[in-house]
Amino acid sequence: MNAVAIGGRFASVFQQATASVGARRRSQSGAPHPTGAPVRRDSREAGTFEDMFWFVPAKGETDKLLLTARRALDAGRRLRRDERAGARTLSVSERKITKLTAGAVRVFEEMLTLARLNQGKVFPSYDYLSEATSLGRRTVARSIRILEDVGFVLRQRRFKRVEEEGAKPRYVQTSNAYRPTLAQAVLAYLPRWMRPAPVPVDQLQRDAERHEDCQHMLSQLNCRELARATLSGPMGDALARLGARIDAQGASAETVLNR
Repeated sequence: MNAVAIGGRFASVFQQATASVGARRRSQSGAPHPTGAPVRRDSREAGTFEDMFWFVPAKGETDKLLLTARRALDAGRRLRRDERAGARTLSVSERKITKLTAGAVRVFEEMLTLARLNQGKVFPSYDYLSEATSLGRRTVARSIRILEDVGFVLRQRRFKRVEEEGAKPRYVQTSNAYRPTLAQAVLAYLPRWMRPAPVPVDQLQRDAERHEDCQHMLSQLNCRELARATLSGPMGDALARLGARIDAQGASAETVLNR
């Protein structure tokens, strides 16, 4: 079965899954969960993805990221000054940098501290960040959006199950997972010694070959296997069950055609 057929079948599986687990889909869109607990859009179940999301920072990496953020803050101030003076017209990425604030850099500093102390595992609540930085909760929320927009932070909303005796498990929102990153938009405003070394050509070639091998492997999977390989948690389980059903239907259809 080729990749196009797999993709078409997987799309069909996904559509059926979203119909059969409508309650979960409505939960993630922000509507009340059937149990009454709200789950935000694009949330993923805690404990199902973090090993692939977080990474352990190298020695000194968090310090470099913080210095980069501070340099970006200075660059943003210069860009705003140049724009007011009519000396330049800002690009989209430059306009994002101008939105960086001292409060956002302070929140980023706290995230980097957590990354350094917890082997890259960063999942503070807004209340924790507010207390640690002495900033208001709204300021913290706004700062995180700015950091995410500039490219300093990757954020993933999470929900968790709450088991209750004699009742179905409830789903409640829990703290977000964060991964500090080097914002590509600010590299042009850093001194040369702070810019990362370019990736060697042979490494780029290996990465391209690895991606090609991965795509080839996925193209050989049936619908059930593809769902297992690409998704986890309740949605992955639902897709795998529906994928197995579609695989069985496809096998039956091929049997009829070959008679």
